[in-house]
Amino acid sequence: MDKYIESVYNRVVEKDPHQKIFHQALIEVLESLEPAIKKYPQYKEYAILERITEPERVIKFRVPWVDKDGKIQVNRGFRIQFNSALGPYKGGLRFHPTVTEDILKFLGFEQIFKNSLTTLPMGGGKGGSDFDPKGKTDAEVESFCESLMFELYRHIGQFTDVPAGDIGVGGREIGYLYGAYRKISNYHGTGVLTGKGAGWGGSLIRPEATGYGCVYFVNEMLKTRNEDIKGKVVVVSGSGNVAQYAVEKCIDLGAKVIAMSDSTGWIHDPAGIDREKLAWILELKNERRGRIREYADQFKVDYTVTAKGTPWSLKCDIALPCATQNEVDAKEAKMLVDNGVMAVGEGANMPTVPEGIEIFLENNILFAPGKAANAGGVSVSGLEMAQNSQRYFWTREEVDAKLHQIMQAIHANAYKTSELFGKKGNYMVGANIAGFLKVADAMIAQGHRV
Repeated sequence: MDKYIESVYNRVVEKDPHQKIFHQALIEVLESLEPAIKKYPQYKEYAILERITEPERVIKFRVPWVDKDGKIQVNRGFRIQFNSALGPYKGGLRFHPTVTEDILKFLGFEQIFKNSLTTLPMGGGKGGSDFDPKGKTDAEVESFCESLMFELYRHIGQFTDVPAGDIGVGGREIGYLYGAYRKISNYHGTGVLTGKGAGWGGSLIRPEATGYGCVYFVNEMLKTRNEDIKGKVVVVSGSGNVAQYAVEKCIDLGAKVIAMSDSTGWIHDPAGIDREKLAWILELKNERRGRIREYADQFKVDYTVTAKGTPWSLKCDIALPCATQNEVDAKEAKMLVDNGVMAVGEGANMPTVPEGIEIFLENNILFAPGKAANAGGVSVSGLEMAQNSQRYFWTREEVDAKLHQIMQAIHANAYKTSELFGKKGNYMVGANIAGFLKVADAMIAQGHRV
């Protein structure tokens, strides 16, 4: 690694030695930026790396709420406002027991470059809580969301910071958060949260956007090798929002999805998940909040518990990790390569460990990093903000067409940038440098205090 880049990385590690996930995200980006730092010495002169690796603001607070037994519980809430050079902070809220400042700094840092790639005027941020909505009643979730918003409302706004959903934060949670915001502020600020219901300020295609966008990006990669997703066998991890709509778009484009998973295990359906089966999964996960093993009982297919293996052992053409970070290790990456995988599209944030990425790149596998492949969600969040500003709503077809165009533009930008820096087809390098250049130039133009 370049000595200057190494010194920046070491400085961050010394300040926060226990934030291992953030360090992983940091080293992945910094290493790939080396050609840009060498080509454009002004970034070193203006200390861009030192500034961009430090959040502009870290907000941490307690969230007391009342459970179904009338007892007061206390969780932690966070908002990491990482970089606003391109526009208001933009990034999701995650409710999950694993949420820490470390996790959110990793996600917020990734969000800077992801949002830059979308071509829309959005900065990078992330937030959430270690609250677990699983198994909670609606009343408990509402109590928690209201309490969280009592603190969060003072830090957000349509021109300041616009949160959205993430893991554990779906339509129900966004509804409660927005209702609390309106009650506290006495202001119908439709632009202050995205992922809202279509009847009260939301955008069509927003729930589908991350999954759809990931598949659009993968298809663009395949085209560079005169291939197409039609007829390809696909393995998808996860069964939440991103995975569900990645599967739907795969079906739309003629691919065959043979696996999905959740935290307890995964199903293998050799015949493929069709529209009827997918509708059953949506009802299972979004309404009954059940486990994917029920699919195996319903459709008489194999189910494997997580402790006994992962879906990455299956033979497939395309792998779409859509669950969580670090779910594809080096051994699993090697299995995918040995089983003939052509392309990997990260629907989740940083789901592949660094050693796994190296294996994909060394074997000439088309690899789409999350900041490019899963940028569809935040792209349509940006489109939702635009519609809110106009007090106008686009049709489903209009939004989907705009999403498709954005993902094509992200792919073209990442591919062209990889070519310019001598790494043709390396989307990791292309996406990181392309996202970085736009933010770095904006920081220089706006002075040393931003």
